[in-house]
Parts: sequence; structure tokens; C-alpha cells
Amino acid sequence: MTAKRRKNKGEADMPRFEGVPAFLRRRRRKWWWRFAALALTLVVLIVLDRGGFLLAGRGDLGRYDGRTFLVQRVIDGDTLDLAVPDLAGGAVDRPLTRVRVWGIDTPETAKPATPTRDAQPAEPGADAAAALTTQLLAGQTVTVHLERTRLRGDFGRLLAHVELADGGLLAERLLLAGLAEADDRWPHRHLERFALLERQARRDGVGLWAEPAP
Repeated sequence: MTAKRRKNKGEADMPRFEGVPAFLRRRRRKWWWRFAALALTLVVLIVLDRGGFLLAGRGDLGRYDGRTFLVQRVIDGDTLDLAVPDLAGGAVDRPLTRVRVWGIDTPETAKPATPTRDAQPAEPGADAAAALTTQLLAGQTVTVHLERTRLRGDFGRLLAHVELADGGLLAERLLLAGLAEADDRWPHRHLERFALLERQARRDGVGLWAEPAP
């Protein structure tokens, strides 16, 4: 082997010196990608944690889903208060947890006048719906079931399927009595059944669907 070829071989075995500026640019690129990956991971963990997907006992899913609570008060046909503090936001914001029943809509009860609105009379069927819900729930315990796709409503109320002590759903009883309409604005596990129960009540002419008295 000639001296020239030996020299070339030796040069190939030596690490290439890239210079300080190039080295710093390469290190900055690596640091940026690591920082972006870490930031994305933290965002995902925060979202999962707030939704209750990570730890039992954290978030609405861990706190409420599948658990049984005493009904403290019935507000109207599709709204009630549970005797458990609402810990939304990580602090005791309210002494009770207000629940809006998933998948149905009952007529609105009368609303008193406030500085920003006039008094509103009760809609037809509102008192009957509230009376049936009170009859089924007052002083009773219920089990709540949440939908992972939507845990809270626009007013911060917990959205839940309310299961009665006999295993039936409050929404089903109201629909069969003709005192609620199936609400299909958001998908949920009982969507088709609720629509079927409303159609049955319409055919039977009960509640809201009864023929007006002559």
C-alpha cells in the first residue's frame, strides 16, 4: 500500500470536524423537537386528566360515572341536584352537583323575573313533568352514567343518564309518559331507544301528545 493510500485511509478513520456554528445549529434542532414533543405530551395528559381518563377519583368520570348518590332536590322535569359537592375546577365550587338529564328535553317551568329578564310562565306540561320526576326521585338514590364525549352542558351542569333504583332510566319514564321529547342534538348510547319511546308516546296520545279537550 502506498503512502498516499495509507494517508487517505487514516483520514477516513478520523471523526469529521463540523465546526462550532454547525454543531450549535444541530443541537438547537434537537432541543426544539424535544421541547415540542414534551409540550404536546403535557397537553394530552392535562386533557385526559380533566376528563377523568387517567386516575380514578380525578375528573368528572372518576368522580361520578357509575356511582350512586342521594337526590337532594328536583329542579324541573330534566334537572336535579345530587347531595355531593361539585368539584369542577378542582375546588368546592358548589355544595350540590346539578345534573341535566342526557338525551331528553322537558317543558320549562315558570321562571321569576330577574333584573335582566321578565317573568316567564310555565310551558304546557312542565308542571306534570316536574311532578313525575319528583315522584320518582325525591329522597331516593340514583346511579349516574356519563358519556365520555360530553360531560358538561353549556351552563356547567353535569350531563348524565339517571338510573333509578329499579334499573330503569328517568328519561325513559318521562318519554313513555309523553312528558319529554327525545333530544338528538348530540349522539349518546340511548339515542335510538329514546326516539322510539317518543314515537310510542305520540302514537298513544299521552302527555304532551294528548288531544286537547274540546
